[in-house]
Amino acid sequence: MHIEPGQLAASTILGANVVASALLVSQLPGLLRRPALWLRTLLAAGFFSLFMQMYHLPVGPSELHFVGAMPIYLLFGFLPTLFGFALGLLAQGLIFEPQDLLHLGVNALSLMLPLLAVHFSIGRRLTEAARNGEIASLLKLDGFYYSGITLMVGFWLSQGLVVTPLVEWAHFAASYVTLVLLEPVFTWGIVSLLSRGVGQAAAPAWARLCLDEKLVQRSAA
Repeated sequence: MHIEPGQLAASTILGANVVASALLVSQLPGLLRRPALWLRTLLAAGFFSLFMQMYHLPVGPSELHFVGAMPIYLLFGFLPTLFGFALGLLAQGLIFEPQDLLHLGVNALSLMLPLLAVHFSIGRRLTEAARNGEIASLLKLDGFYYSGITLMVGFWLSQGLVVTPLVEWAHFAASYVTLVLLEPVFTWGIVSLLSRGVGQAAAPAWARLCLDEKLVQRSAA
């Protein structure tokens, strides 16, 4: 989902930075009012960075990444995931790929806008079933989310300084089918494992501190 340096005009990059900053600022009060979310945000950023480094492969005009969006979303919640994406990309740029800092706002929007679309549409309806390990719900969440990522990449490429053939974007989009099929299995495994770990009358202190309240409450119920 990375857009490589040199593909976008400075005005497009500036506009993406403004929109990404405005989006984060609009959600910042909800994060600041709940100190319990701060650690979860750092955990989300850490796991996202780990997943990104664990598997990334150039495909067509962009890169295929194991984003781990749905396990992060289900375990830590919406706001930690949203800010975790931004912090994770920033850390990636500062530590591993300094050239990616140029497109920090572009790449952040490619992750954050699909997350917003998921959360405020099917996310609220399907997260409970997904946390219960329902594979169909996990597939729907992943399919919706990664469709959003591929559309965002297509949008950025359509604004590019160099024309990208449609077939190259289609090649990139098709590569995400593997993730849509495999990530739900990973998500099911990690959510099930943690649910068993916190599934007791009094959830462990680490679970109440690190995991989304709804996951802890559901497991302890």
